[in-house]
Amino acid sequence: MWLIDRHSEGDGMARIPLPAPLRTALVRWYVGRGSRQDEAAGITLVQQARIGEKWLACDCLGAQGPPPILTPAFLSEAETYYLRRLTGAKRPEHLPDCPFFRDQATNRITEARNTQTPADPPAGYFEVLRPAPEKLAVRPEGDASDDRTRSASVPRLARLLWRLLDTSGLNVVAPCREEPTERTIVAEFRTLSSAAAKIEIAPGIELGRAFWTHGRALHSKRVYAGIRQLAHQWPRGHAPQGFLTLFAQDFKGSTIYPAGSDPITIANRVQSPSVRGNLINGPYLVIVVVGEYPEARGYAPLRGYAQPIYSGNRFVPIESEFERSVLRAILDARHVFDRRGIDIAIEKPVFDILTPLGSCRPDFLLEARSRTTGEIRQLIVQATGRSNTDHHVFTAVTHRRLEEIAPIVDIAPDKIELGEVYGLLSRALMV
Repeated sequence: MWLIDRHSEGDGMARIPLPAPLRTALVRWYVGRGSRQDEAAGITLVQQARIGEKWLACDCLGAQGPPPILTPAFLSEAETYYLRRLTGAKRPEHLPDCPFFRDQATNRITEARNTQTPADPPAGYFEVLRPAPEKLAVRPEGDASDDRTRSASVPRLARLLWRLLDTSGLNVVAPCREEPTERTIVAEFRTLSSAAAKIEIAPGIELGRAFWTHGRALHSKRVYAGIRQLAHQWPRGHAPQGFLTLFAQDFKGSTIYPAGSDPITIANRVQSPSVRGNLINGPYLVIVVVGEYPEARGYAPLRGYAQPIYSGNRFVPIESEFERSVLRAILDARHVFDRRGIDIAIEKPVFDILTPLGSCRPDFLLEARSRTTGEIRQLIVQATGRSNTDHHVFTAVTHRRLEEIAPIVDIAPDKIELGEVYGLLSRALMV
């Protein structure tokens, strides 16, 4: 195995041979049988090769003629490096018994998420990135809270955003009389920032100190300056990082189009429920993590998650276009109830709720309070018009679990008009 110049054919004299122990460790890591030390050695080699603009040439065909080539690649979603085989009609293939004959052993990140994957709150600090020695392609043993793997799952970045929405209370709609007379996007972001001040990224480092809410902060490099200043205080075992939350009507691939800002391109494609077979239009609340990126020789935006929300002045997360329509109908019905002396509060749960029959997550949880009698009743509203490609398909088992929480009202597409929704809710609440 040799290091060769990038874009060369590898058959010249400029070959740098790898020491035998390093080649052995690289092979064990590549085929998925290596120790953590093998993996760390392999990732370090690939990282340095990429930065040094080198490729790896395999010696399985001997020293004469063009060799099979592997290129170093960076997988932002797993925060790790790996080897990619360079193939083509005119390129030599590895021998069938060569360990590099097949692609590197790993689960692909593009697999669809299991529909039964629960949405649990993220454990630990509000962080995604780990220090460089820990950026391995597999989950460290014994760390169940670390989901930086290539297997399909709910992205940790998504669950961190949900945690922030839950802490801020923006997933809850207060009764009409308790809401401000005018809702604005500025107020929504101010509420997010207040919640960020109560959460830690790392021991002694509050999220609010590395948290920005406008794309201009990134373009002006204020984000990078802020992280660099904090990096001197960052505790060992934690990687310096910062977060942006952006309001955007659209994103494409790895580019986000925030309101009032130039587009922002991150190192990896933006993840979202709308790219998992469940098309949802904007607007979106996008969270972006900024951290060290060797390719940029400094800090760069690495990963993003676009959460569809109800609107720019109401950051309630939604999971389908039909669910957005259902929420709109409930908000309208809330005003009718208010005129009848009944306060309606609406919660969009972002994490699963544990019941005696197992965990479940209602689409919407309503609480109705009579201003006349003081009586309080709860109600679950399920948007039953979603497709089977959605991430939490409504089943009989789910229905039984939801009934442990409160009575259920199912709203189908043909019941979405205000009069229909109000009637369904009124009969279920018996008011």
